[in-house]
Amino acid sequence: MQELRANHRIRAREVYLVDAAGQKVGVVNFNDAMNAARQAGLDLVEVSGNSNPPVCKILDFGKYRYEMDKRERESKRHNLAAKVKEMKFHVNIDPHDYQTKLRQTEGFLWKGMKVKVVMAFRGREMQHVELGQAVVVNIRNDLKLVAVADANPKLIGRNITMMLNPLPAKKRVRRWTTEKAEGAYEEEDSETGGQEQTEASPVQTATPTPS
Repeated sequence: MQELRANHRIRAREVYLVDAAGQKVGVVNFNDAMNAARQAGLDLVEVSGNSNPPVCKILDFGKYRYEMDKRERESKRHNLAAKVKEMKFHVNIDPHDYQTKLRQTEGFLWKGMKVKVVMAFRGREMQHVELGQAVVVNIRNDLKLVAVADANPKLIGRNITMMLNPLPAKKRVRRWTTEKAEGAYEEEDSETGGQEQTEASPVQTATPTPS
């Protein structure tokens, strides 16, 4: 976020002044602009420091700073929500590696990113699709406190894919990681009210498009 300057932190000798009513006053001496702000019971705030002279408005600096911070947070949330991370798993994944990937996936979801889970089959592993399906369902269950799948896992070619969408920030609960995040809560599993899924959902197979 750009540095916000107000009142005597403004360095210019002259400023382009916009008054409290939004009217353009024009180029004035800095001291005159400060006197106008004092008479209005408000602050002189630099809103465009790259201009020559800088553009300054008479307004409530505390309220202005709050609105700027709010816009920046919203912008970051939108940018994160637009990002999709891909996490690849294999049927015979080692338990330690599985937990490592869960932590990474939970970290992305906790920040508000979507995650595409890919179960990649190699060689003869395609003969046991149900094993890969079971791993994907375990992933969904293990991350159910931070995310929900937008559909059942789909078998496309040699991969089973599943898209995980983060829950609303205040409903996310960490299970595999401990870092705090603004807007979400740490709770016990029993407080979420959700029921653990134990049965595997059917894997949807993509229908080939006729040539």
